[in-house]
Amino acid sequence: MKIFKIFMVALLACVSLQARSVEEIKQSGLIKIGVFSDKAPFGYVDENGQYQGYDVYFARRIAKDLGVKVEFTALDPASRVEYAKSGKVDIVLANFTVTKERAQQVDFALPYMKVALGVVSPQNAVIKSLDDLKGKTLIITKGTTAETFFSKHKQIKLLKFDQYAQAYNALLDGRGDAFSTDNTEVLAWSKANKGFEVGIASLGEIDTIAPAVKKGNKSLLEWLNNEIIELGKEQFFHKNYDETLRSIYGQSSNADDLVVEGGKI
Repeated sequence: MKIFKIFMVALLACVSLQARSVEEIKQSGLIKIGVFSDKAPFGYVDENGQYQGYDVYFARRIAKDLGVKVEFTALDPASRVEYAKSGKVDIVLANFTVTKERAQQVDFALPYMKVALGVVSPQNAVIKSLDDLKGKTLIITKGTTAETFFSKHKQIKLLKFDQYAQAYNALLDGRGDAFSTDNTEVLAWSKANKGFEVGIASLGEIDTIAPAVKKGNKSLLEWLNNEIIELGKEQFFHKNYDETLRSIYGQSSNADDLVVEGGKI
């Protein structure tokens, strides 16, 4: 009897973790999407408690085109893979950079952004190269491509945090010499915070950012790929940029530096 109970608990756990097909999502009337809550201007909660940002704008369009409501779940960088793998959310849409390691654990749809790493530091001690970082303390967020990249540079001391807000507070408090994450974000943050400058605007390879779903969820993956292709025909992500990012990067900024339409690099 005890073995039977253990079996049933395990079986129920497996069932609860099954990926939901597009039809199941439509029947439920709700799609669960994991986003950031503290990574402006891509995913954040505004003063009214509402989710906003480039990723969120896309998420709302996904829900609209599916004909369902959207439920947002706030994610930390290091929890993105787990939330997709476990089925706790249907889609992870949290500035998720595509890497070989992550692609072994989740299925990525077509990309909608391109990005590299950037480094922001105080203007009175600007970090302009990797050599400038030797012997210095670099702030990073756990579970990011910055952590992977800089873990290979043993001459740089890493100060790690779980959340972006914690990392930025550490930079503001002077607990580190610089902070590294996606260049799109540090550029936006430096414009909003006087006294800081992006001394390294592009580091490492140019990567892509894409939605992620539970491994093997072909139904939702195919729908997302078709959605991104169709949205490209109306230049949706350029409109998204105009609505959520242009005011941050400036009217003269070039959306093509960041935007990917139709999944084509």
